[in-house]
Amino acid sequence: MNRRKKGIQILKARIKRSNAKLNPQSKPKYISKVDRVESAAEDTDDPTFVAEQ
Repeated sequence: MNRRKKGIQILKARIKRSNAKLNPQSKPKYISKVDRVESAAEDTDDPTFVAEQ
């Protein structure tokens, strides 16, 4: 890889990282099935949704 191409590649990567920091992800955080069931059991206080360990 020649010097010019490598320099351009480094600058593009730096711009991409700075743009990623400025625009946070709008995607919600992943919650596993077990955590969803447990939180549903806590919300409803229903004994049928008790998670067995």
